[in-house]
Amino acid sequence: MNFLLILLLGAAVIWLWKRVNRLEQSISMLEFRAAKEDRIEAQERPSEAAAVSRPSVPLTRSEEPAEAVRQEVEPQPAEPTPAREPELTSQAAPGLAPEVAQPVEEPSQRFQFDFEDVFGRRLPIWAGGITLAIAGVFLVRYSIESGLLTPVVRVALAFLFGFLLLGGAEWAWRNEEKVADPRVRQSLAGAGLATLYAAFYLAGTQYGLVGQTVAFLGLAAVTAGSIALSFRFGLPCAVLGLVGGFAAPALVGGEEANLPLLSLYLGLVTAGLTVTGERQSRPWLSIAALVFGLGWGAVLLLAGDPGVAEVIALGLYFVVLGAVLPAFAGAQGFERPLRFCSALVASVQLALLVDQAGYSPLAWGLYLLLGGTLAFLAWRKPELRETSAVAAVVAILLLAQWDGAQPMMFTLVTAGIAAVYAAVPLAHLWRSEATRIDLFQLAGAPIALALVAYATFGEPDADILELQLALAVAALSAFPLAGAWRIWNGERSGDLALLLAIGSLMLFGAMLLVTPAWLAVAMATLVFAGLFALLRERNDMPLHALPWAAAAISLLALFGSAYLDAEMVRLGGGTSDGDLLTAGIRWLAALLPWCVLAWSESDKRGRGLAEVLAALVAYGLVAQFLPDTAVTWAAAVGAIALWQLQPGRIAAQLTVIVLTAMWAIAPLGTWLAGGAFALLGDPMLWRDLPSMRDLLVRVLPLAAVLAAVRLPLPERSSRWLPHSYLLAIPIAFVILHTLYKQSFAIDTVTGFTDYGMAERTLWQALILAAAVALDRGLPKLGPQPRLGALVAGLALAHALWFTGMLHNPLWSRQAVGPTPIANLVLAAGAIASTAALMLRRHAAGLPRAFVDGAIMLVVGVAALALLRQAFAGSILVDVPMTQAEDLLRSLLGILLALGFLFVGNRLAERSWRIGSLVFMLLAVAKVFLWDAAGLEGLLRIASFMALGFSLIGIGWVYARQLRVTPTASPPE
Repeated sequence: MNFLLILLLGAAVIWLWKRVNRLEQSISMLEFRAAKEDRIEAQERPSEAAAVSRPSVPLTRSEEPAEAVRQEVEPQPAEPTPAREPELTSQAAPGLAPEVAQPVEEPSQRFQFDFEDVFGRRLPIWAGGITLAIAGVFLVRYSIESGLLTPVVRVALAFLFGFLLLGGAEWAWRNEEKVADPRVRQSLAGAGLATLYAAFYLAGTQYGLVGQTVAFLGLAAVTAGSIALSFRFGLPCAVLGLVGGFAAPALVGGEEANLPLLSLYLGLVTAGLTVTGERQSRPWLSIAALVFGLGWGAVLLLAGDPGVAEVIALGLYFVVLGAVLPAFAGAQGFERPLRFCSALVASVQLALLVDQAGYSPLAWGLYLLLGGTLAFLAWRKPELRETSAVAAVVAILLLAQWDGAQPMMFTLVTAGIAAVYAAVPLAHLWRSEATRIDLFQLAGAPIALALVAYATFGEPDADILELQLALAVAALSAFPLAGAWRIWNGERSGDLALLLAIGSLMLFGAMLLVTPAWLAVAMATLVFAGLFALLRERNDMPLHALPWAAAAISLLALFGSAYLDAEMVRLGGGTSDGDLLTAGIRWLAALLPWCVLAWSESDKRGRGLAEVLAALVAYGLVAQFLPDTAVTWAAAVGAIALWQLQPGRIAAQLTVIVLTAMWAIAPLGTWLAGGAFALLGDPMLWRDLPSMRDLLVRVLPLAAVLAAVRLPLPERSSRWLPHSYLLAIPIAFVILHTLYKQSFAIDTVTGFTDYGMAERTLWQALILAAAVALDRGLPKLGPQPRLGALVAGLALAHALWFTGMLHNPLWSRQAVGPTPIANLVLAAGAIASTAALMLRRHAAGLPRAFVDGAIMLVVGVAALALLRQAFAGSILVDVPMTQAEDLLRSLLGILLALGFLFVGNRLAERSWRIGSLVFMLLAVAKVFLWDAAGLEGLLRIASFMALGFSLIGIGWVYARQLRVTPTASPPE
């Protein structure tokens, strides 16, 4: 313990030495700047008569105020100020520049080490004081080890030595003009007080000459003397009072400390040091005292199981250190963090005391005393109000930790907390002196208390009547609502919105506690109605958002009920055993706020959002009562009715159309899946199509609403989608295609073999008929050549891909009909060719050569299929090809080439002539590479002769046609 005291004293002396050094530097700097300002003022003052100026002489190093401390202690008598002599000015000689005064260099503020000054003037005095203190300690220790003196004499000598040192300090203070250095008396006083601390420690703890109480009171007396002497001898006494005062309880020790006495002592020490720091303008002393005091509070709490006296003592101790002393501590810029931290630490420590005391009324009363003290001090000092908010947060958290609370006691404590932490901020607001922290406290404390009360006594799992809790929540809501009423006519719309929101939310919670759970959405709608009626004339943004928030809560309440599962089943077309009346009331209550907002909202985006939500909830309401066969048509009819009655409600119309489309997703997905597999070669059978019921109930309503409603489209889409009703065409196409496929009802591979060609050909004919109708014009639409060309291209693509590629009867089992020529091959070829010709006429952007090539390909394949049908019958792949048929194929190729050449010459189209050459080359290649290889004798000779004459004839005709038509169209 002695070694610890020596370390503490050494650290204190080093710290004091640094502070005195900085003080001397500051004084020197201030004096130097004052002298410089006097010189500048003398140079700038105008002279009344011309005189020669004398240059200013800068201060030298020797003239710096080296004896700053002595001048501070011993003020010099004022000397008469000498009369200023008139300054002489001289005119500069011609050609010479005027003399410029050299700037005076200010001394550096950095510390400059001077060995003689430090080790000769400053350190010896402080080292002497420390040496005396250490000498006293070692003297007592030597007497103990050698046994020269009895313990009583040793302690008496220690006391005598300490008082002699204090007497020496007093003599140095009284003879200040002789000593001429204040550090002498400061070092003597510090050494004397340290010796007295050690003497009482030895008497009480080491030897047991006096009791623990007497030793403790002696240490307390020394601490009080240190504080008192600090006003006389300065800083060292204050530091020793700080260190020794808070170390005294640890020095005395004891198995069972007297907590009331100890807390009283620590409170007095903290108060004395805090006041001393404020009086002597030493903020660090006040801060250190509060830190040590609150630190001792944590140590005192470790004792555990406090009695009534201990609870009272510790509670008052925390009240004083957490509220009273920080309010009067001068921290010079650190007041706010000091008060905040003190209130926080004291509140937490007092909360721990309440918990240790078993949440007794006495402990709660002491905590409320802390809150009341903070509120009282903050009544005139608004800067202290955040400390009350800190205590409020800790109080609510403490209340939430109270297990097994009795209802009556819990109610009283809650009322006390509300009175301190909600009523007081309301009073500030009523007096128009509320700060931002008061507003937050007024809004947050009541709802937090209500939540804690419900968490403690509520039964969220049981849908029962909880009248007492409802009354408590309603009573707590009076605080924010009263504050809102007070500032109703003010300009603080954000504050008003906050208080109204909290009050309305608490009223909503109170209504939930006295109504069945399924009526929660209705209660939220009542709150919305009140807010909307109250704020409909207010245009401030924060207030404008409150009805929206209430409407959102009503929507959340709709989805937060146990009845939701049965109601959601009906949204998808299912059936459930839920109560329809309950469902209707709930969905109607959720619908009303959004309808009101959609009707009254002036902002475009806000109105659109309200329309969307209103449409969705309205659909949910209708779905509770209509079967699945009618709900989609109801959505479609609703969209059409909105377009007819409220054409400007675009958001609502789109929402209902999207709902209608969602019903059509499944059947359309079935059709698209079947179509995707059909594009890959898998036949689309009857079982792969949507049912008739799905078409009429789910898909047809979407087509009807798209055809009836005229929606505004973006300008970028006007080129490819000029009207919104054109969106109904793809849906109608799916419906017609499905109905058409169901009329054939092909459900097996055999049925597809027998009727697949006929089904495709007739479907292509229908598509071509639609293209012709669009080209010639429909009622109210007129001619639509572009659209007709598009549909014709669809017919051609369908024929080329499905009949010409995937299911071509030349290599796929497809029945084309038993009659030669007059069969499905001719019909399919004619339809494809007609579609290509129509596309060739109207598709200006499509390359004509591409269309001509498609026509020639169709004609060639059809001719081959007709030839094959004449030899094979209805199914072309079942009968092997004969040699005669093979030769006729070659001849057919030559004839087609001649025909295409003739057409090309008549139309002056080079593409046809190129096509004829392609067919001719194919025919020649077939003859030479295929036909001739299988022939012998006269047949081979006849084939070559026929091919030769054909080639000569074609060449002659081709050359003749080229001479006749020299202005053929340029190559494309």
